[in-house]
Amino acid sequence: MIAIDWGTSSFRAYRLDAAGAVIEQRSAAAGLLACQGAFETVLAQQVADWDDRAIVMAGMIGSRSGWLEVPYVSCPAGEAEIAAGLREVNAPSLPGRTVWIAPGVVHRPPQAPPEVMRGEETQVLGLHDTLAGDGPHWVCLPGTHSKWVLVEGGRMRSVRTAMTGELYALLRRQSLLGALMPDAIDDDIDDEPAFAQGVAASAGAGGLLNQLFGVRTQGLFGELPPPQAPSYLSGLLVGHELRGVLPPGVGVAHLVGGDALTRRYARALDLLGVTALRHGEALSARGLHRLAAVRGLLDRPS
Repeated sequence: MIAIDWGTSSFRAYRLDAAGAVIEQRSAAAGLLACQGAFETVLAQQVADWDDRAIVMAGMIGSRSGWLEVPYVSCPAGEAEIAAGLREVNAPSLPGRTVWIAPGVVHRPPQAPPEVMRGEETQVLGLHDTLAGDGPHWVCLPGTHSKWVLVEGGRMRSVRTAMTGELYALLRRQSLLGALMPDAIDDDIDDEPAFAQGVAASAGAGGLLNQLFGVRTQGLFGELPPPQAPSYLSGLLVGHELRGVLPPGVGVAHLVGGDALTRRYARALDLLGVTALRHGEALSARGLHRLAAVRGLLDRPS
């Protein structure tokens, strides 16, 4: 089969063998924003030289702005519920193939706004064999909008979102705080002492909004050198994210994502006394394979 993680700005395709192992993979700058609605054409171009019959996709391709809006599945949700929510799309330019889109997941906590995710749920499903026992297991998918998923008994019980990455980018590039920071610094490379200082500061008095202003005042008085300020800001925001999401007593958290981000979150978790287990982004392919198998798509004739 072919597994595809199709987001707003990215397109990743994986060709899988019968056991779900990745044989080939490719990526393209063909996210939703670049497709201008020509999703079938783009898909046909990207997989033209792969002849696998079943194509299963996840991510924002199933959103209101994607190819087909696939309704969310409500928490608690496991592979059975999510597989049942798969929807087939009509793709005449891909004869002999079936094309499916996975649903996202919605959590409606009491007396709080809904939480949603699209695409991350397949990465969590890809951890199925790793999350042994009933749990609870905490899975973090850091990014522009970090997702925290609580898994118990093989089912996603809750979702929490933190806009940490987006807030960092705004403050770094479009605020008075950013004016104190050198533009040339690579944001993927942390000053580790400054990052740790920011994580520690997140436990202090005044709350996030007050502590953010402290980034500026420490810079004004020479207590925070400009080259260290981005890492300090990152540590402050990540520290608040972790303290706001994780309940006391959590000993282990799973991190899924790219190397730079998961390494940063692992350091912050370590500073809070939590062991981090890191996993790569290709888990989405494994999760989509599980969904296809549960739904019986791998054995269907064309």
